[in-house]
Amino acid sequence: MAIELLTPFTKVELEKEKNSNRRQIGILEGTFNPVHNAHLIIADQVRQSLNLEKVLLMPDFSDSQHVIKMLELALLDFEQSNLGIELVAYENPVTSPYNLMKILTERNPDVDFYYILGGDRVGELPSFYKIDELVKIVQLVGVQRPKYRIGTSYPLIWIDVPVLDISSTWIREQVKQGLKPNYMLPNCVLDYILKENLYV
Repeated sequence: MAIELLTPFTKVELEKEKNSNRRQIGILEGTFNPVHNAHLIIADQVRQSLNLEKVLLMPDFSDSQHVIKMLELALLDFEQSNLGIELVAYENPVTSPYNLMKILTERNPDVDFYYILGGDRVGELPSFYKIDELVKIVQLVGVQRPKYRIGTSYPLIWIDVPVLDISSTWIREQVKQGLKPNYMLPNCVLDYILKENLYV
């Protein structure tokens, strides 16, 4: 049973412990099919709250290049030094967060990674493959999502972000029904969806 963790990790303590010779990068994994404004807000709010160099959006494996294209379009409005895309999950399909982060930490020995989880996934941590090893190579970060706020015995930093109950599934359903999910995702992404006749 998950227990509430009064984590000793606070923003102040983390900043004191940061080694100026090491980079601090967040990883937000998801399907991003399509990417929407809640994804972007979460990534940017975590970046600012933890004073990270950047947050990389890491799409799960997909057999479509549309997801990557939509991410590229969505991030055009952001400084590339703040938000970016990481394709390790796309290149290594059907693997676990531990395996993906192990690849990234080996490729980037000078980086401290912060693995960002939606509140709905925090309760799934005990079932993660090699979770005890994962927490040794990354810092877990939990973000609040509507209806989810669960405690955990794993070391986790909770970050509160504006609550936007937007889901990619809901957007796909809207498009399928011939409705426009205006204001839910960047206009350039919506234009791409309509141009490519996605989700119909």
